[in-house]
Amino acid sequence: MPRRHGPSTERVKDFKGTVKRLLKRISSYKYLIIIAFLFAIGSTIFSIISPKILGNATTEIYTGLIAKINNTGGINFSNIKKILITLGILYLISALFSYIQSLIMTSVSSKTCYKLRKEVSIKLNRLPMSYFDKQNTGDTLSIITNDIDTLQMSLNSSLTQVITSIVTVIGIFIMMCSINVTLAITTALVLPVASTIVMIIVSKSQKHFKNQQKYLAKVDSEVEEMISGQLVIKAFNAEEKTISKFNEDNEKLYNAGFKAGFLSGLMQPIMNFVGNLNYAVIAIIGAIFAIKGKITVGNIQSFIQYSRQFTNPIAQLAQISNQIQSMLAASERVFEFLSVDDYIDDGKLDVKDIVGNVEFKNVEFGYNPNKIIIKNFNAKIKKGQKIAIVGPTGAGKTTIVKLLMRFYEPNRGEILLDGKNIRDFKRSEYESVFAMVLQDTWLFNGTIFDNLRYGNLNATDEEVIASAKIANADFFIRTLPEGYNLVLNEETNNISGGQKQLLTIARAILANPKILILDEATSNVDTRTEELIQKAMDKVMEGRTSFIIAHRLSTIKNADLILVMDEGDIVEVGKHDELLKKNGFYAKIYNSQFEK
Repeated sequence: MPRRHGPSTERVKDFKGTVKRLLKRISSYKYLIIIAFLFAIGSTIFSIISPKILGNATTEIYTGLIAKINNTGGINFSNIKKILITLGILYLISALFSYIQSLIMTSVSSKTCYKLRKEVSIKLNRLPMSYFDKQNTGDTLSIITNDIDTLQMSLNSSLTQVITSIVTVIGIFIMMCSINVTLAITTALVLPVASTIVMIIVSKSQKHFKNQQKYLAKVDSEVEEMISGQLVIKAFNAEEKTISKFNEDNEKLYNAGFKAGFLSGLMQPIMNFVGNLNYAVIAIIGAIFAIKGKITVGNIQSFIQYSRQFTNPIAQLAQISNQIQSMLAASERVFEFLSVDDYIDDGKLDVKDIVGNVEFKNVEFGYNPNKIIIKNFNAKIKKGQKIAIVGPTGAGKTTIVKLLMRFYEPNRGEILLDGKNIRDFKRSEYESVFAMVLQDTWLFNGTIFDNLRYGNLNATDEEVIASAKIANADFFIRTLPEGYNLVLNEETNNISGGQKQLLTIARAILANPKILILDEATSNVDTRTEELIQKAMDKVMEGRTSFIIAHRLSTIKNADLILVMDEGDIVEVGKHDELLKKNGFYAKIYNSQFEK
């Protein structure tokens, strides 16, 4: 599945529950939020009062002009000056209040999402491996990045926007009533009309916005795949096919985006049209009232200004309705992620005196409980032994190691470390007993020093270099342009596959574990390098319990014990020479690798 790059546009499954959890998250900032809302209300009130005061200035000018024409007086510029100063102060206070509430809400949303990101980061490291087997990686990444970003942006703007819009509608209606009740009721009649129009447009455009995000994610994912998979695309001459698929989805994105933009773009012109009709009605009725002396000219101007502003909050609420829906949908996804059960960690024993005796007793396991792949597995390994686990693909070799490291829990049976059930050890300490070198190398964007030191964060440069020498990685590292300070790029493709494997082996050596696990550790190196690594590993494995999973049986000839697995069971046990003499399953696999 492609990675989700846009904000969530799903509908909220549990609206009440999500709102409740979100409010609980921000409740620790309730006093700040209350202050922000008070400032938002204050800013809106000062903004609403201003048109009426401006109308007083207009009335003053109009009255002065009439008096001048009738030679009974003139324009009172002193009063106008006072009105304008008052108006300027109100606008300034309104702007200041708006800035303060925006600053407070930005702080609240940033702090809330900062805490959420920390929780998500901690959660990632406490999730069982079974979660990552079932969950799409891109979807998890979207929760951590896009959904929390959506929550932060919406939380910052939507809540105060809702408050200010409601206060604006109520405040403007009160101010209009203070001028003329009849005109106020006439203007209020536009409210249901505007609301109906907004609801129709939103309902029509919402599905197109959803499609736009869906196709945006697909197009984004395809571009990412094209960039990362250039070698494969060119090797299979698939440029035209790739471009054709991209153009197809890009066309769908264009259509969805056009329809969404067209429908949402209709809102403002339609609202302006409704507002202009209302403006015309108010102008006519207001003129009649002014002639009859029921209302002043300045109040007509103020009223018209209010009427033009009356429909704006409705349009704003409509525009943020999708934003609020996205915020709640994103919040729900984040909360669902945080609700996933953590791995079991109820152990109390420490690993200080561990020596490395391992025993599997009647272990059964299946990634799917209905499909058991490890069946009644029994093995006893003494400290310092080199144990090779061999067998055909799918026999369960790597699974045994994953069970030992507690990546998964057995369905039945138990695994003992120095005679104690591994469940009884503290999880964080238990993992430090092991170092693992996988067939698939994992390195990150950073210097070689950083990557090697990942095995022991407190290691000195000298210790890092010593581990690289043991793994026969020091020589090739020094030939690189910047040596140990070379920065591996994001794809770590500025060194070869074999060199990556050497670095992971050096990292494991630096960790200085009680138990060493090598899962096809020499699979990505040439024969000469393999021999060098084998000699180095023999030295490293001295005195340590070691598990070696290998398909190249030539690499495990000197193992103390070889466990031969087939379909989740141990079918043969012994040393290399003993197993060859038996001429059984192991001998068959071994000889098949050397047949012409």
